[in-house]
Amino acid sequence: MRKFLCTILALAALATGRTDACTNVIVSPGASADGSAIVSYAADSHGLFGELYFRPAARFRAGGTLAIREWDTGRPLGSIAQVERTYQTVGNINQHQLIIGETTWGGREEQADPAGIMDYGSLIYITLQRARTAREAIQTIVDLANTYGYPSEGETFSIADPQEAWVMDLVGKGTDEKGIVWVARRVPDGYICAHANQARITTFPQDDPENCLYSPDVISYARQKGWYNGPDEEFSFREAYNPLDFGGARACEARAWSAFNILCDGIFTYEFNGELLSSPASDWLDFVMGYDLGGEMPLFVKPSRKITVKDVADVMRDHYEGTPMDMTTDIGAGGNGLPYRWRPMNFTVDGKTYLNERAIATQQTGFWFVAQARPNLPDEVGALIWFGCDDAATSYLTPIYANLSRVPECLREGNGDILHYSPTAQFWMCNRVANACYKMYDRMAPVARAAADRFERFQLEEGVPEMDARLAKLVRKGRLRKARRLMTKYSVETAQKQFFDWKALEELLLVKFIDGNIKAQAEDGSFLHTEHGPGFPDKMEYGGYNDIWKAAVARDPHSPVLVSR
Repeated sequence: MRKFLCTILALAALATGRTDACTNVIVSPGASADGSAIVSYAADSHGLFGELYFRPAARFRAGGTLAIREWDTGRPLGSIAQVERTYQTVGNINQHQLIIGETTWGGREEQADPAGIMDYGSLIYITLQRARTAREAIQTIVDLANTYGYPSEGETFSIADPQEAWVMDLVGKGTDEKGIVWVARRVPDGYICAHANQARITTFPQDDPENCLYSPDVISYARQKGWYNGPDEEFSFREAYNPLDFGGARACEARAWSAFNILCDGIFTYEFNGELLSSPASDWLDFVMGYDLGGEMPLFVKPSRKITVKDVADVMRDHYEGTPMDMTTDIGAGGNGLPYRWRPMNFTVDGKTYLNERAIATQQTGFWFVAQARPNLPDEVGALIWFGCDDAATSYLTPIYANLSRVPECLREGNGDILHYSPTAQFWMCNRVANACYKMYDRMAPVARAAADRFERFQLEEGVPEMDARLAKLVRKGRLRKARRLMTKYSVETAQKQFFDWKALEELLLVKFIDGNIKAQAEDGSFLHTEHGPGFPDKMEYGGYNDIWKAAVARDPHSPVLVSR
């Protein structure tokens, strides 16, 4: 059975990687249905709380400093010079429609710089305060890391503005030198990119500054360290700084492959040596499953259709359904097709080590988003982030305009944390729904998913377009204050109403599925009852277990006694 590998050496590589991994999808403006640049991000840390960071624009006196704390841990790292002016940021987007997401990929141990000040999270959120465009963001990230040192692991950043989208790989120089080596490539217009905790850039054009930027020493530093000795034109960033191994393929590249597979309808169209090629996604299955690490998967692919926000949101809900890595179809999913495996990702039985898959959707997500930079609207209106908390597969995205004046209470920083429950926090309510669904996933999760679908589709098709039109009209008339009040009211009220709807959903799940029983409902949502009274359920069903689980239990020597032949 190829799904579970018994290769201890291969899994040793996986065990050293992060389990709080993240996934990004990048859609260039020419590849999207509405002409927007789109970036998705799932912050999949086991210890991260889901809340919406809000930093209003501000001015500061010259000579001031800014204290830096490590985003992951809150650990003080030092201070940097403050700039005189910062831009407003809401989550991972700013008022000028600049979006930044990330995934961490580790890298070589000797590349960490414990004395550095600018960790990867601080690079994101401070750059959003200081840059207006994707190219400005790339330069700001480089300047901050090189000036103050970089203490984090290797990173891939998604960076987008209304005109273009970029993917950037970077890693520190350890204690030898302050700063980073890096490469950034522009996603060709009409194409998409995806990354998931593995450096994605291999070889790159070295004479095309419109589409590729890189540090002057990106090759020479690798030579200096003995990690590369070939010709410059064959230099691969990934192979020098984050060599691909079984874990990098199976737990990371496989997620990027799955995003491509869904958005390209199983056919990858890509450029190779100036020629446009098309191949079935299955051609890369052996590669991403870790069986054959030769070659490489395309960095950019052309989707089979124009991509919507909803398309990207649903990619973030993927568990490899319908592929050989499908997490719902083996005995590990239990009797109700649960597509999650509690950490650690591997386990040992009788001296053999086995692997659990790592899909895009995961239980440990703190927050996730799909952000849009929309060139057909003024910046004041175009900057939009669809924001969610916890497991993407059983939660929803609510639209938040980045130029609002306050965030919803359910998403406010300080409204609870990962150690303290708050009944008014979206993170905790989404966790209540998700953890309820984990008990009988194949029956309960579709109910939550349908509720999220209804909300998201309404907002995408009616709510947001209507609000965009009203806001754009106000901005054109110069009525910016009124536009800001209106977008704030809409963002806050929409989020709060959906929060209370999700609270009602949790109550529905409890009543409908209590004790493994399934109560029937009428079209209007009311529960069916007998003629004897409203408290007596009618047409009640029993959930039971799937055939995979039944067969496994029947084969178990400790299974129940056979009662018939």
